[in-house]
Amino acid sequence: MKELTHIDAVGRPRMVDVSQKPDTQREAVAKGVVRMQASTFDLIKKGEIAKGDVLAVAQLAGVMAAKQTPHIIPLCHPVLIGDIKVEFSLDEENSTVEITTAVKSIGKTGVEMEALTATAVAALTIYDMCKAVDRGMKMENIRLISKSGGKSGTIKLE
Repeated sequence: MKELTHIDAVGRPRMVDVSQKPDTQREAVAKGVVRMQASTFDLIKKGEIAKGDVLAVAQLAGVMAAKQTPHIIPLCHPVLIGDIKVEFSLDEENSTVEITTAVKSIGKTGVEMEALTATAVAALTIYDMCKAVDRGMKMENIRLISKSGGKSGTIKLE
C-alpha cells in the first residue's frame, strides 16, 4: 500500500514538503451537477429567482472559493492561481445545471483541490439562492475531470 503523504511517522497530520519540487504549469478541471425541479430551472434561466442572478453569483462564489481553498481544507498548500474559470451548462431536459471549473497555476503543487472546492461552492450557492422555491435540489457527482503538470503529467479521468 502507498504511504499516506499527510501523516508523519507517528501518525500525526503534516503538510507535505514541496519546497524541492520544480515549478511547472498546472491545471485541474472539475465538474458537478445541481438537479432541480423544472420550475426552478425555468426561474434560473429567466433570471427570476428572488435573490438575484443565480449563475452570476454562483460563478463569483466559485472563483472566491478557489482562492480560499487553503483556508478551508486542512494541509492544502496556498498556491498562486493564474486563472479560474467557472462555467455553467444548462440541461433543460433534465432540469440540471452542470458546473465546470478550470484552475491554472504555475507552481510546485497541483490545483485539484481549488477546482473541486470552486465547483462545490458554486453548487452550494445555487442551492442557497434557490432553496426557498425548491428544497429538493440535489448537488451531485462533484469530481475531478483532469489534471496536468508536475511529476504525474496529464491525467484524464473523463
